[in-house]
Amino acid sequence: MNISEELIREIVLKVLTEAKQADTQEEDFVKEKDPSGIIKIATETVKCEPFKQKGVALKDVVTLEEAPRMGCGIMELDHTSFEWTLTYDEYDLVLEGTLEIEIDGRVVTAGPGQIIYIPKNSHIHFQTPDKTRYAYFVYPADWQ
Repeated sequence: MNISEELIREIVLKVLTEAKQADTQEEDFVKEKDPSGIIKIATETVKCEPFKQKGVALKDVVTLEEAPRMGCGIMELDHTSFEWTLTYDEYDLVLEGTLEIEIDGRVVTAGPGQIIYIPKNSHIHFQTPDKTRYAYFVYPADWQ
């Protein structure tokens, strides 16, 4: 089988065009991707989407293709509480408000600029006495 130079050129051009489109795909928040793999996200531009429960919204800010080992997103809780069992390790960095993690009858509280680490297999209640916004970082990224 003889493949023409023109066919190879068409195939390469198509692959490069599709790759460029994937790299420049519009996000609904500000995300900068360096060719090295470094990603910068303006957290204040992330608009969270409603989750399963009223008062809970979140938005994953990296894909498995961008960061295959660690996940990251923004979550908002508005005067709410929900129970969760983590099947992954998680760090939560509070951006606004007050985040409370209840476990075994005790409550760990964090405010803006503070970080809470929650180990894998913890059964907890996320709760907030106010409107809270925090960044979450999970390992592994494909925890579901």
